Amino acid sequence: MVEPVPAAMIDAAVADLARRARVRRTPTVPLRQMGPTADVDGIHLKLETLQEIGSFKIRGVYHWVSQLEPAARALGLCTHSAGNTAQALGLAARHFGCPARTLLPDSTPPGKLEAIREYGVEPVPMPFDELLDYIFSAGWETEPGPYLNPWVDPAMLAGNATLGVEVLQDLPEVETIFVPVGGGGLAAGIGSALLTAAREVRLVAVQPESCPALVAALEAGKPTWVDMGPSISDISLPVIVDEIFPLLQRVIDDVVVVSETELEDAIRLLAGHHKLVVEGAGALALAGALRVPFEERGASVCLITGGSVDLATLASILGDG
Repeated sequence: MVEPVPAAMIDAAVADLARRARVRRTPTVPLRQMGPTADVDGIHLKLETLQEIGSFKIRGVYHWVSQLEPAARALGLCTHSAGNTAQALGLAARHFGCPARTLLPDSTPPGKLEAIREYGVEPVPMPFDELLDYIFSAGWETEPGPYLNPWVDPAMLAGNATLGVEVLQDLPEVETIFVPVGGGGLAAGIGSALLTAAREVRLVAVQPESCPALVAALEAGKPTWVDMGPSISDISLPVIVDEIFPLLQRVIDDVVVVSETELEDAIRLLAGHHKLVVEGAGALALAGALRVPFEERGASVCLITGGSVDLATLASILGDG
């Protein structure tokens, strides 16, 4: 079972990443008012799209790699990801001079495969069901080198927690943090940062209605499989893994479920009013915040987590606006 990341580990991650030129302290900016009727009071954006790879994943991945022994890194790094985690692993592997590969669904679009290869990562496609079997049966135990499980590894979660530390420093009056949830690793890190800071800040998870696995788990009191529908948010998983669920149950105060239309509206808003290119998962937090009245959310921060959106998809969304 995953425990909250202790304060000493979070402090060590903050210090470690402060030394890494490839990991940036990103700004927290107010959401611009769009019109007299828009309820955007108090909403702020934490712009992780400004990281070198365009995603918050560089925080946890880089910290994880930095903590490995050189001999272990030399064996080659591996993870499961079709996007931002794989790209972050490639950037870190390049810095430390070691090989890297990622397991991913064989349905991954060619553009994503090419982006992963450009970071020096070898993609290993496999059927989605086979990949899930590998993950849930701990197939990584047979890997020759270090394997990064982005949902449960303590060093990864400590790196994620640094994002929460920055939010608390940048906006001390924050009352609610909106966080997208797929596997739950980011929420676990942010929640740990809130616990160690002993701050009365609400943590609200946001999921697409096409795959509300966290909602189902919280309602059942245990991880529950749900059907997955199509979504422009590609972080969805059909279940929250057993190891991380108790921690998510402890740190998450509420869950907001958004429609694909609301998600597309958030992407258009970010592009039109902030000139930001944001992927579906990256816009989830804002889509969720826009559903909650100011009286319930107060001063809020939405984690804008990534910008790796397919250009054809982006063009279609913007064209429909």
